[in-house]
Amino acid sequence: MSALAANGLPYAQPIHPNLVHFTIGLFVIAIAFDVAGALYPLEKRVFRFLALPVTRAGFHDVGWYNLLACAAITFLTVAAGLYEMLLANPLSGVTGGLGLGAMDTMLWHGVGGVLLLLVIVAMTVWRGLQRFRWRAEMGRQVQWSYLLVGLALFALFALHGTLGAELGAEFGVHVTADQLLAGGVDLREALP
Repeated sequence: MSALAANGLPYAQPIHPNLVHFTIGLFVIAIAFDVAGALYPLEKRVFRFLALPVTRAGFHDVGWYNLLACAAITFLTVAAGLYEMLLANPLSGVTGGLGLGAMDTMLWHGVGGVLLLLVIVAMTVWRGLQRFRWRAEMGRQVQWSYLLVGLALFALFALHGTLGAELGAEFGVHVTADQLLAGGVDLREALP
């Protein structure tokens, strides 16, 4: 195995944070477009006034394909997160903003990531059943309960993201500057 970089990983930049933002963005777009598709009869006049050639089916298509991509990317997000967590060397004796220590925060973040993956996959299956079976002949492809669960998941993403942010900000997990400082390196001399 190659030597670890200053951030404690075998590569220069952590992969997990980038994939996390991709996952969140795809999920938010999926739910937002499905909400727009569900509310389309109320918005149709506005779109017509603005001369935007949009359809309800178009909104639902964007929602479906973004959720499908989100489910696929989330497998990579969780895998990268678990791998990077195995290489983590958090600061000890520090308590985060939520009152948890480093190991508790990593545990909750890891378990929560796997649970979020399972929920996203379940929502993708639920959305697929609505699109291709239950509501295939209806204009509104999504159930209101599906949209409410999707909106509620936004809050879970926020809480889970807070745990991940604390790992970097409070505990120095895979943050190059924190690792260099912990090793006694003067950053003014180490950085160009």
